[in-house]
Amino acid sequence: MALRISKAELPAGLRENMITQLGAVPEPVEVMWHHPGVAEANLELGRSVGEWKAVDAGLKTFAHMAVAAQIGCSWCLDINYFMALNQQLDPVKASQVPCWRESGLFTPLEREVLEYAEAMTNTPTTVSDELSASLLNQLGPEALVELTAFIGFANLASRANTAHGITSQGYAAACGIPLAKHTGKKL
Repeated sequence: MALRISKAELPAGLRENMITQLGAVPEPVEVMWHHPGVAEANLELGRSVGEWKAVDAGLKTFAHMAVAAQIGCSWCLDINYFMALNQQLDPVKASQVPCWRESGLFTPLEREVLEYAEAMTNTPTTVSDELSASLLNQLGPEALVELTAFIGFANLASRANTAHGITSQGYAAACGIPLAKHTGKKL
């Protein structure tokens, strides 16, 4: 897949800041910069989402990876794998998120979060009353609201990236463990 919209020129300060933080300018920012208002709002939303603390960051990273695997957003898988390593998550477990149903590495709560992420990503959504009730019981209402909004944000990012033709930038490759491929299996 090739970019469907060319990269725009970013202001020098923003470009330098992104390179300092991530080692490269993320292609989603470069593409969105054709409309600076949209790009800035997206960056601000991402910063705000990153400040939410009612749900464990590792659970949210795995949830975002599950969304990305289902949608086919290699960029989101790539950057979230990189983030998983920065959060000291088990890299082997993180690499297995795309095929979590076949993996025995995930805890029961992690499996439910991954299932919830996929169910929210389905069109139409397929979240069951039982799954929602179980997560509500384990996480509480504040955390379930946060997790739901976070997964919604992951869908926004993943769908926008794939629509624009944005693919992996090699963040995960620099970490040394390849990501498993999404199998699409539902057990």
